Amino acid sequence: MKNNLIKVEITDKVAVVTLDNPPVNAYSKEFAEELIHAFDELNDTPEVRCILVTGRGKVFSAGADIKNRQAIGDIKGETYRHLRRTREVSNCIMECNKAVITAVNGAALGAGLGPVIAADIVLASETAVFGLPEIDIGLMGGARHAMSFFPKTLARRMILTGYRVPAAELYRRGIIEACVPPERLMEEAMTMARTIASKSPKALSLAKRAINTVEHMPLRDGYRFEQNLTVEMTRHEDSKEAMRAFMEKRPAVFKDVL
Repeated sequence: MKNNLIKVEITDKVAVVTLDNPPVNAYSKEFAEELIHAFDELNDTPEVRCILVTGRGKVFSAGADIKNRQAIGDIKGETYRHLRRTREVSNCIMECNKAVITAVNGAALGAGLGPVIAADIVLASETAVFGLPEIDIGLMGGARHAMSFFPKTLARRMILTGYRVPAAELYRRGIIEACVPPERLMEEAMTMARTIASKSPKALSLAKRAINTVEHMPLRDGYRFEQNLTVEMTRHEDSKEAMRAFMEKRPAVFKDVL
């Protein structure tokens, strides 16, 4: 698939995925399908260890393209196809076997909030806002996703009033990892991405599997699951290399092999 609305550039084992659907990176059928396709391909790209998602322009993503959204209900079955695509945008990010960072450069609204919540780590520009405007445009929003990311009353305020939360407020509450001037956002995000990309790809993959699996498990079951992954990790060459490097006081050198 040729990517026209989603741009991917790989450098230093980091894939920068840029939402590029001017003027506000709104969701369309093609936009969602390209984003899913990009993540599917990156899952199978061994030289990539971390993915960084951002938006081109002054908006991260304004969510659904309301002009196109109005016509969806007129086509038999298209509402369900649209909803499935929207779900899979979040799922493909959350289930990705690479670490995913979002660098939120501007407003992330409605469906545009999905990639943010699905990511592992979130950084934002001081100009960014986060919101669920569905209450004002005759739609229902991603309440379940929002309630997994925002505190209870803040999530409900956003859902019920359409309140847009400034990035500075989320940083103050400890919900995002950084809130920086716009000109520093990609520098900060790339620094973190390169740090992650310096780690063992096998360890990163197992860590993602652990994070996604144990989140909703009882403590005892979750810890046992993680211990099983520890066994798998210790049998991998990267584990031996990491221990050798630690003892020899040198940086570890990992191969792009899972």
